[in-house]
Amino acid sequence: MEGNVVSVGMDLVDLDRVDKILSRYGLGFAERICTPAEIIYCFSLVNPVPSLAARFAAKEAVSKALGTGIGVHCSWRDIEITRSGHGVPGVLLHGKAEIVALKLGINSWRISLTHSKYSAAALVLALK
Repeated sequence: MEGNVVSVGMDLVDLDRVDKILSRYGLGFAERICTPAEIIYCFSLVNPVPSLAARFAAKEAVSKALGTGIGVHCSWRDIEITRSGHGVPGVLLHGKAEIVALKLGINSWRISLTHSKYSAAALVLALK
């Protein structure tokens, strides 16, 4: 692995919670937390819930690694979870989150996503 680890973040999300929120708020929920590319990917799947939950967890994990949490210094859509052509997840920062990362010297990320029947989890390493 290239670079030195600056910080680590992780998060775990219950799929049932995301399913209930999605049922109640519909696409509006996804539009609040996801970028257009993330929405296109998640809703191209038969069941978008596991992928939405994994992105929710990943964004929380990235915000924890940045030391900001989701809020004033980092919004949901400032963090984008990408996929390579081979399905490998990545992190792309925008806006305030990108500024925070630059100030911390973070120039790359390693991310792992997983989900089961009941939950989704993400682990991120912020590197410089």
